Amino acid sequence: MIRFDSRTAINPYNPFFGMWVAITRKTTDGSVLGPEQTITREQALRMWTINGAYLSFEEASKGSIEAGKLADMVVISKDILRCTVDEIRDIEALLTMVDGKVVYRDKTMSE
Repeated sequence: MIRFDSRTAINPYNPFFGMWVAITRKTTDGSVLGPEQTITREQALRMWTINGAYLSFEEASKGSIEAGKLADMVVISKDILRCTVDEIRDIEALLTMVDGKVVYRDKTMSE
C-alpha cells in the first residue's frame, strides 16, 4: 500500500479510525450507516487484537498480553475505553514494542 495519510486515504488503514467506524458506523458526511450494526469499544479492541491473531491461527502467541506470548504492545494517546467516542478516531501510537523491544517512540515520549 502506498503510504498516504492513514485516515484520509481511499482505503484508510489506521486501526483507531477503523475502530471508530465500527463503533459509530459514521460516514464521511456524518450520517450513520446501519446503526444496528454498531459494536462496543471492547468488541472493536478484540477485533483488532485477539480476533486478528485467531484468524491467522496465531492466538497462542499473539493478540493479547499474557505470559508466554510475544511482547508486542502499543502505548496510545488516549484511553480508548473512556475517551469520547469521536476522540477514538484521532488516537495516536506513542510507543510501540515488538518482541519486547521499543521500535517506535513518539517525539513527545521521554525515554
